[in-house]
Amino acid sequence: MGKIAGAVLKVLDVECAYGANKVLDGITFAIEKGSFTGIIGPNGSGKSTLLRCISRVLKPVRGVVLLDDRNVYGLGSRDVAKLMAVVPQETVVNFPFTVEEVVVMGRSPHLGRFQSEGKRDFEIAARVMDLTNIRHLAGRPVTAISGGERQRVIIAKALAQEPEVILLDEPTSHLDINQQLEILNLLQRLNRETKLTIISVFHDLNLAAQYCDTLILMQEGRIFALGTPEEVLTVQNIKAVYSTNVLVNKHSITGRPVVMLLAPGRQKGIAQAKIHVLCGGGTGTALLSLLANHGYELTAGVLNIGDIDWEVARLLGLKIAEEAPFCPVSERSHEENFGLIKRADACIMASIPFGHGNLKNLQAAIRALEWGKPVLLIEEQRIEQRDFTGGRALHLYNELKQKGAVVLRDGIEVLDVLPKLLPRKDTSDFPKTSLKKI
Repeated sequence: MGKIAGAVLKVLDVECAYGANKVLDGITFAIEKGSFTGIIGPNGSGKSTLLRCISRVLKPVRGVVLLDDRNVYGLGSRDVAKLMAVVPQETVVNFPFTVEEVVVMGRSPHLGRFQSEGKRDFEIAARVMDLTNIRHLAGRPVTAISGGERQRVIIAKALAQEPEVILLDEPTSHLDINQQLEILNLLQRLNRETKLTIISVFHDLNLAAQYCDTLILMQEGRIFALGTPEEVLTVQNIKAVYSTNVLVNKHSITGRPVVMLLAPGRQKGIAQAKIHVLCGGGTGTALLSLLANHGYELTAGVLNIGDIDWEVARLLGLKIAEEAPFCPVSERSHEENFGLIKRADACIMASIPFGHGNLKNLQAAIRALEWGKPVLLIEEQRIEQRDFTGGRALHLYNELKQKGAVVLRDGIEVLDVLPKLLPRKDTSDFPKTSLKKI
């Protein structure tokens, strides 16, 4: 984004308003040719308004939008349409035009006032239908195809304009996850293979992170942050803009940021039972958030410093029995774990993989049973698949079950079963089970 001199699009000190209501204030940035840029931010932050300004729908009160160093508001509609195409959020086609007819409509900026489409126009339409994988739909009415297919038709129509830049306003907002990935994979392929410059509004931060080179984070009509997904999608930025607690980690395959929503905190007015969670390596992330959101007072351990569950526990403000990074559970942290379990009303063990370094967590769960604490084992994966100790973990795990530990499938079952196992005085005001998984 950095060098404005090499940019295909420049937005310079733009201010936009609807009547007396200012919605964009002092927006300045540049888009490099061939980049894939995402515009993100909460509802009302100005994302769609910015796209409307760039596409000549809403003229700025102040500032200028330059496309190839030419003011878009000084160009004719046809000239702009040859350089820039727009795919709106809502696309309604009420007439039963065929798919091919809709795509060929994209050639209109290149035709004279009374000129009909020629051989080259139909060749270009055929090529973009091949690119968007809709050639087989060419003769079908656009009113008789699926939402994902219709979105590809509209993108093909935009591509038929042969633009340098394509603007999209939440292009996957009403599609299921399979269709969303289909559309975004198509856009990514066009971006990489044809060097098409793409600017798209995103609602989903994780989709934006995985597909965009650059992100523009909006807040109240201004740019709050601009840069790579790693630079923009930080815990601090998301907290400041969305007023939401999240955990940001790297995707295990792509290395791009992955944003995980954390519970908003303990609900007030709920009788709070104390629950100790034995977890690690990400096995407790969803469980800790779920339990905190249902009013339980939580502790956790033994967790290695820097572990994903350790990060979540810290963000939730929990007391933790912790150990140095990549180190086995020491006697010191083992005793701290015992101390937290003693003060708890129940103990839950997540579906942890066991090596020689964390066997003490199994011993801590056995001790909890000996102290009369209910122990719940979440068995998302069989212990035989998680035992990397030559059978020692399996032996301790079976001992746990023999002594009365309750085996459950997931956190939702925990919410159903846990209140029934706690002392009677703690269960009267517990919240009803939510069926929503985090």
